[in-house]
Amino acid sequence: MLADHHKTVYLSFISTDLPLWNIIEANASLYQKDRDRFHLLLNQKTLSPLPTVLANSENHSHDEFHEGLLWLEISPYRVILTMQSKGKLSYRHFWERGIYGISRYWLNNLNNDSPENNGSLRLRNFTRYLKLEGTPSPTSLQVEYELWSSRLQLGSYVLHLDIDH
Repeated sequence: MLADHHKTVYLSFISTDLPLWNIIEANASLYQKDRDRFHLLLNQKTLSPLPTVLANSENHSHDEFHEGLLWLEISPYRVILTMQSKGKLSYRHFWERGIYGISRYWLNNLNNDSPENNGSLRLRNFTRYLKLEGTPSPTSLQVEYELWSSRLQLGSYVLHLDIDH
């Protein structure tokens, strides 16, 4: 059963121990995959600007860096967030409560589309809390996790999503 609903969403990403945060208000498409699985798609052009440090590239405009697609696969048990960019940065996070998931980042070489010229970074994340609310379609999602590189903790984070109905 695939249902498409256009919704206004509010997505916030906050570090609880670093001065990092981003709040996004955007239009999104919500697709119901089955009884409790959903896909949420946001066109990256509709999202708020990237931090100045990332957006100010010597050779590339802000629009080129920022263009892409943000895709969330949501269920009460796991969340996968993928950002596919036409610019320099793409990433994927896999969260499931109580386990170590994978966070992977790709740095794309804009001058050469060859995959061997692209760098990637793989980190682990530990999901402390994952809660999806709303029936029959989701209205709120919260994921609290720690990001790890080997044995070094890189911070604690909260991803919160509100979906207007």
